[in-house]
Amino acid sequence: MVVDPAIPAATSSSQCGGKPSHARPRPHTAAINAGIEEAPPSSPPPPPRSKAVRWRDLPNKDQLFILALCRLSEPLSNVCLLPYIFYLVRSVLPPANNANDNASGPDPDAEAARVSTYSGILVAAFPLAQFLVSLPWGRLSDRHGRRFSILAGLAVAALANVGFGLSRSLGALLCWRALAGLGNGNVGIMRTVTAEIVRGRRFQTKAFLLLPLVFNSGMVVSLALGGWLAEPVANLPWLFGPGGVQFQRQRGGGAVGARVPEAADDYGLLAGRALAAWFRAYVYPRRGKGYATVGSLDSELLIEEEEEEEEEEETRTRKHRLQSPFGLLPLHNSAFMHIFPVYLSSPPADNTEATIFAFIGGLGLRSASIGIWLSTFGVCGILLQLFIYPRLQARIGTRGVFRLALCLFPATYAAAPYLSLVAGNGAVRYVLLGLVVCAQIMARTMAIPSTVILLTESAPDKAVLGTVHGAGNMLASFARAVGPALGGWVFALGVEEGIVGLVWWLYLVIIAVCALAWSLFVDRG
Repeated sequence: MVVDPAIPAATSSSQCGGKPSHARPRPHTAAINAGIEEAPPSSPPPPPRSKAVRWRDLPNKDQLFILALCRLSEPLSNVCLLPYIFYLVRSVLPPANNANDNASGPDPDAEAARVSTYSGILVAAFPLAQFLVSLPWGRLSDRHGRRFSILAGLAVAALANVGFGLSRSLGALLCWRALAGLGNGNVGIMRTVTAEIVRGRRFQTKAFLLLPLVFNSGMVVSLALGGWLAEPVANLPWLFGPGGVQFQRQRGGGAVGARVPEAADDYGLLAGRALAAWFRAYVYPRRGKGYATVGSLDSELLIEEEEEEEEEEETRTRKHRLQSPFGLLPLHNSAFMHIFPVYLSSPPADNTEATIFAFIGGLGLRSASIGIWLSTFGVCGILLQLFIYPRLQARIGTRGVFRLALCLFPATYAAAPYLSLVAGNGAVRYVLLGLVVCAQIMARTMAIPSTVILLTESAPDKAVLGTVHGAGNMLASFARAVGPALGGWVFALGVEEGIVGLVWWLYLVIIAVCALAWSLFVDRG
């Protein structure tokens, strides 16, 4: 404010001999003419609106990048077998004596039911092992650091994947799947590290989207690779078929793999050496330093500015601490991820005499088609996480997005089995298949990041954040173990009874509706 030195700033009561004056100093006439007025003391100017957080605004991007690479371990270990699990289990199961078999071969419905039961057990072995070690992994990371726990888990997972690829029996497959689950039981630690290196609340929505985004990206790649590499000669003839690249690289026309590539032209070795050099230079440059979070000026200022906001938010969330249906989401989502590929792989049936509930058969899709369908719509989930979820979360809140996702699941599960009735109609079948897959992936994409954020806010103290996330991952792993095993058994029961939708209507829909009802009931309480 510009003040004319010729005009007194204020007139005291002693000089005027009257009552004390509460009048404020008058601004200069030129300032008034210019439209500049002094705001009253009781109405301070509003604080500047914060800009939307962009991905490049996140602090400690180098650590987040390394963490994202580590997060790829679970989808690569767990999801890649889903497109071909029906054919994998069928190839290792011994033939069963079935009275319904005829001269043309075994009964396809009985075979599909049997494969579904054993494939559910195989899928459940991975999360069951995660359930057993999630809490110990969290406690180990709280005591001995995050880096050691993450690297140890990755090493175990790599060994288990090699063993799984070389297995030729159901027992060996189960063993290596369980070991892979033990190695990937440290997923909660990665979420803990995210919360520790991104402290500002306004950055956390973007940061907690990162790991689910990487997980979805890993799922897309894993589903596509699993579907295509399950039958390499048929799906990739240019590489593995007669006259393909691998055959051209042989010496003397011997069998596949007869020639060991020289070190000079082994691109895998060259890539491995380059990755190892980068890892030594950037990921683990010094020994003895231990795990430490990198601070930044922005995050430190945000911590000071948002202390009151965090206290109010914690007061609001304490009431709902760990009461949301975190366990029911992985229960039905994991069951869907196992049942749906098995259902798509099951041979179609004649449903000319079908009723509204009594019909059987699948779509008879090959592993490559299943992988492409699931991975293509997985890309839609990635785009949704990048562009839609942050806006929805800012508008209706984390719990609102979570509740919206819970509304999508029951409708999707109820409609899915009716694909059997259009198995012979190519155009209609693929349109409806796309709608079912897109709706489920959309709901899953909105629900998973919301659960991570809500679980982080439920921690009573940051010192036990690793244990809290370990407990949350333990509960989710148990649900992911029960979901496929029980779902596979119900699917087999429905096929035997001539009602392929039994598992959808009496299992998945009921669980999804319970999750939605539980969420609404807790919010009102």
